[in-house]
Amino acid sequence: MVRRLIAFIKRLPRLYRALLAVLSVSVLGLMLLPGNTDSVVDGQADPVLMQDGSRIVIPLELPAAVTSVAPDADSLAETGAVVSEVKSKGVDESRMWQYEIQPGDTLTGIFEKLHLPMPDLYQVLEADESALALDDIKPGVKLLIDVDSEQLQMLQLRFSAAHKVTYTRKKDAGFEFSETRLPGVWQEYAITGEIGRSFSIDAEAQGLDSRDVYQISRLLKEKINFRRDIRKGDLFEVLISRQYVEGEETGETKVEAVRMMANRSPVSIFYYDGSYYDEKGRSLSKAFLRYPFNGNYRVSSPFNPNRHHPVTGLYRPHNGVDFAMRSGTPIVSAGDGVVTRVVNHKYAGLYVEVKHSERYTTRYLHLSKALVHKGQRVSRGQKIALSGSSGRVTGPHLHYEFRIAGRPVNAVKAAIPIAKHLEGKDRKAFDSLLKQYLARLDEALPKSDADNLVVSQRAGGSGETAQSL
Repeated sequence: MVRRLIAFIKRLPRLYRALLAVLSVSVLGLMLLPGNTDSVVDGQADPVLMQDGSRIVIPLELPAAVTSVAPDADSLAETGAVVSEVKSKGVDESRMWQYEIQPGDTLTGIFEKLHLPMPDLYQVLEADESALALDDIKPGVKLLIDVDSEQLQMLQLRFSAAHKVTYTRKKDAGFEFSETRLPGVWQEYAITGEIGRSFSIDAEAQGLDSRDVYQISRLLKEKINFRRDIRKGDLFEVLISRQYVEGEETGETKVEAVRMMANRSPVSIFYYDGSYYDEKGRSLSKAFLRYPFNGNYRVSSPFNPNRHHPVTGLYRPHNGVDFAMRSGTPIVSAGDGVVTRVVNHKYAGLYVEVKHSERYTTRYLHLSKALVHKGQRVSRGQKIALSGSSGRVTGPHLHYEFRIAGRPVNAVKAAIPIAKHLEGKDRKAFDSLLKQYLARLDEALPKSDADNLVVSQRAGGSGETAQSL
């Protein structure tokens, strides 16, 4: 019998024999594992596998907060902040799990790894209906999870040191949602360079992030044809601020000013109060529409931070304005921007999110059909969707949200940008800031390059055309 088995294995292709060998070693390893799930090494759970009866538990990474060794004074304060926070909520930090989202991960898969009941996930999704933060998780986002008696007690998303979202189990039922955004400290950097191959390649080589390069090219799309107008040897100058919390860079950046050559003429843009303007105070984007539709529709549910939900009976924030309208009504974008989400949510239904600038975002919920896709550029008044009754609703309507710096505001009453030119006090404040921007740009540019830039601005420059963006 053994000889026949050996002969059969020898006749298998080499790849199958290799896979069979790996499988045999894995089975042997599992058989040798101890059956006690509480086994630890040096006070830490086995980082590879733990056997629990007939199932194999793959533990997530335990955070430093679990260890009994106090962090040294020179380490970053994030772990200490986490411990302080969970203690203030009455949570035993020894139960905390920490995990960093990897490519291909899903919340369902993570819940399955922890053997948490799916109803807990649905309750978290329900609490997330007002924020939709769970739809923004991506590789690199950290999860902090508190599990007690195989039941989720707290789930925290740490997008950065400055931005976190927490879902905490309530005593009666479900989870409550809270969001923290720290202002941090912004440090300004001046980045200058010369076009050799293309703006994107040369700007990234000088230290700009690819996201910043994309933002600059998007802001200047109406002023510059990056394929035709940029010439080899032209200079560019960028003022950019990066955010830090407790000495740690959060990954959040803000482009403050840009000067460069285009079609033999200087082009510049400057950041002021959430939007970008040219040197004469003219907005680079069009005004927002007050309402994202044509016609008049009744407000069926106003903006209310403490609304009593008509379906669940719970008190949850209503971060938007509901307009009663029949399904299939055309919905338009309130302003120029880029579509950042087209998502089907269990409770919010089909929804579209448009990012208009670093400061302004709009959302359109409970749609019947989306007419745009993620990454698509849209203009003010462009039809992007059809209204509907998807998700958890009592009838067809549009839920419309307007967010400023990540925080929801009343779209009906909020002071949103409606002017194309800065005037009055805003113009004076902008002119004062403009002088500071220009002074810092001039100071950062080497004297020889500054002279070349002036000559290029007067004479229009010359030389080869650089590659496209």
